[in-house]
Amino acid sequence: MQLPLQITVRDIPQSPALEALIREKAAKLDTMHSRITSCRVVVASEGKHRSQGRAIAVSVDLRIPDHEIVVTREHHEDAYVAVREAFDDAGRQLQALVKRERDAAKHRA
Repeated sequence: MQLPLQITVRDIPQSPALEALIREKAAKLDTMHSRITSCRVVVASEGKHRSQGRAIAVSVDLRIPDHEIVVTREHHEDAYVAVREAFDDAGRQLQALVKRERDAAKHRA
């Protein structure tokens, strides 16, 4: 990544384990595409739901030249699951982008 990873945690206690998980997942995305310019991750509590408890929302914003991938996932009470699901989805979108770029390069040649 050209810019350092930005992690924002709102309305939940910040944990070193959660930050380590986010850094690990971001490093994995960085190996998938060499031109990622920035990655922003926001982990926030979405308030208290009356019957289901507190929802945790995770937003991942990846920027690549000429592209932006934004993923938001919610999970009830488990930030780790929400982080994993958001990064898995971002990884799938990034793989699809890489495949489209490869296919376009083949057709130009």
